[in-house]
Amino acid sequence: MPSPFPGMDPYLEDPRRWPDVHTKLISGIRAFLNQRLLPKYYATIEERVYISDEYDPGRRVLVPHVRLLQKSAAGTVSDRGEPSVSTVAVAEPVEAITLIHEENREPRVEIIDADGQAVVAVIEVLSPTNKIHGSAGRESYDRKRLEIMHSSSHFIEIDLLRDGEGFSPYEASPPHEYRVHVSRAQGRPRGLLWPIKIEQQLPPINVPLRSGDPDASLDLQVVFSTAYDRAAYGSILNYHAKPAFPLPAEQARWADRLLREKDLR
Repeated sequence: MPSPFPGMDPYLEDPRRWPDVHTKLISGIRAFLNQRLLPKYYATIEERVYISDEYDPGRRVLVPHVRLLQKSAAGTVSDRGEPSVSTVAVAEPVEAITLIHEENREPRVEIIDADGQAVVAVIEVLSPTNKIHGSAGRESYDRKRLEIMHSSSHFIEIDLLRDGEGFSPYEASPPHEYRVHVSRAQGRPRGLLWPIKIEQQLPPINVPLRSGDPDASLDLQVVFSTAYDRAAYGSILNYHAKPAFPLPAEQARWADRLLREKDLR
């Protein structure tokens, strides 16, 4: 079953589900591009690794701060099922795991020149932790982003999450929920921005390569639809409920009509 939404599906923005979505999108982008890049270039998956500690504000979208493993008895109860007035309740310990440090890995796609083995372009799909100010995930992402923007590699940034702080261009852009930013190395600081409304399909974008070679076309809607279908999200998602991040009133009415037309509500 295909997604009922024309483009990005807001029900997939749930941080608990996003790691799986992110993996499917990254793998799909790699597969889509390799059909068009070989033999002169190839797409590969690399990882950015960072450490998250218990004070990391991004931890809230990764794991609970403390996980309870076992609960003890509640306290002394009288024969009539009422708390005994003659016994003072004493606090009992519970076994818990407090997460101190955790290694996190976030994959990205790199396009490599098959002859020189140089990184020609980097494609990032943002995760929730990349958009939380002050988080380890944001700091790691910003460092890598700055490194690429000062290199000879092109940079493609795909943001399919409404929540959090994303990349903000200097110029005003039309209202949108999602966006794609393509930064050509020779054109910086200027680049192309695709502002995407939730009612729109995801666009095909041009992925720049070496000077003199034509751009590679990356159809994000095809990648997304393939990932959605292969992961069987249509059988997993509960479209009767609201998405993890509710839509504004007007868009919520639009989504409700859309889901009812497709007999999903």
